[in-house]
Amino acid sequence: MRLPWWGVLCVMLGTLPVLLLFDHFGKLALARPTLFSVATIAITVAMRWKLRRRVWFWMTIVAFAALHVALILSVPWTDTWIPALAIAPVLIADSYAMLWAISLVARRMGEPTTANEG
Repeated sequence: MRLPWWGVLCVMLGTLPVLLLFDHFGKLALARPTLFSVATIAITVAMRWKLRRRVWFWMTIVAFAALHVALILSVPWTDTWIPALAIAPVLIADSYAMLWAISLVARRMGEPTTANEG
C-alpha cells in the first residue's frame, strides 16, 4: 500500500485540526494516541476492504474503535517524544490483533478464508 503525494498531504493537513482541537482543550497528550489509533484502524480497514459490504465487518470495526477510545481515556499518556522504533511494534501488534479478530468473525459468519475463494 502506498499513498500518492496528495494523499500524504491530506493526511498531514487532516492531523492539524485534531492537534489544534486537543491543544485547545488542554489534552494535547491524547492527540498522538488518538491519531495512531485512527491510522491503525484505517490501515486495517484498507487491508480488509473486500469485506466493506458486510454489516458484521463494520460492527467489528466499531467495537475496535470503542476499545481504542476506552484505552486512550484510561491510560495516562505523556506528550514527551517517544521514538518511532518503540511505537511501531505496538501499532503492528494492534493491527495484527484486529486482523486476527476479523478473520475469526469472518470464519464465524461463513466467509471464505482464502483470497482465491472470495
